[in-house]
Amino acid sequence: MCQQLGVSRSGYYAWKERPESERHKADRALAEVVPQVYQESRGTYGSARVHAELRARGQRVIRKRVARIMGQQGLAVRKKRRLVRTTDSHHNQPVAPNVLERNFSPGQPNSTWATDITYVGTR
Repeated sequence: MCQQLGVSRSGYYAWKERPESERHKADRALAEVVPQVYQESRGTYGSARVHAELRARGQRVIRKRVARIMGQQGLAVRKKRRLVRTTDSHHNQPVAPNVLERNFSPGQPNSTWATDITYVGTR
């Protein structure tokens, strides 16, 4: 009815009929490139490094826009696992004797107990 009267629409129907904005087109194009850069880095690049790579390729974009697109696509940095050193072989402490001598099949029940030392509290 609005069109019959020569009045322009507003709201939802106006939005539906409007052509796609330049920003949305650029975002869609960027949304195709960002995952490629992310995959090339094997998931180790965050938004700052993806942004730097895009800039190196000659694409003008800001880091927050890259971060938003990465967030929308669920792309997050795979963090490196922290090296946990559990053994200190260079010490002057007494070493317990190896009474088991790699015999993991004792002759009678309840004569030999073994455990993983990461689960035994020592302090």
